[in-house]
Amino acid sequence: QVQLVESGGGLVQAGGSLTLSCAASILPFSLHVMAWYRQAPGKQRELVASINRGGVPNYKEFVKGRFTISRDNAKKVVYLQMSSLKPEDTAVYYCNVNSSLFGRSFWGQGTQVTVSS
Repeated sequence: QVQLVESGGGLVQAGGSLTLSCAASILPFSLHVMAWYRQAPGKQRELVASINRGGVPNYKEFVKGRFTISRDNAKKVVYLQMSSLKPEDTAVYYCNVNSSLFGRSFWGQGTQVTVSS
């Protein structure tokens, strides 16, 4: 059974920082592209950032320069460091893996990030 468990969300003031973590049980972790998505109230879920097997990140424009995605293959954890947070970053953040090995996508339960102005 594949499980993705996010942690690290919370309430922060605008301009502040948070680091999200996603512990993944999927094996082999190192061969999977990992991603973070978010969903704000009343909006569709959107991709925030992804990181490939080689550790190369890819960011959506709206988080470039503010967010950093990284992975620790030994611990099977993917991180999302968020800085210079804005109220519009308020959303539930989800960890995702789209596995060709398993033929499906897996999601975590989500962690709430709230940025106050």
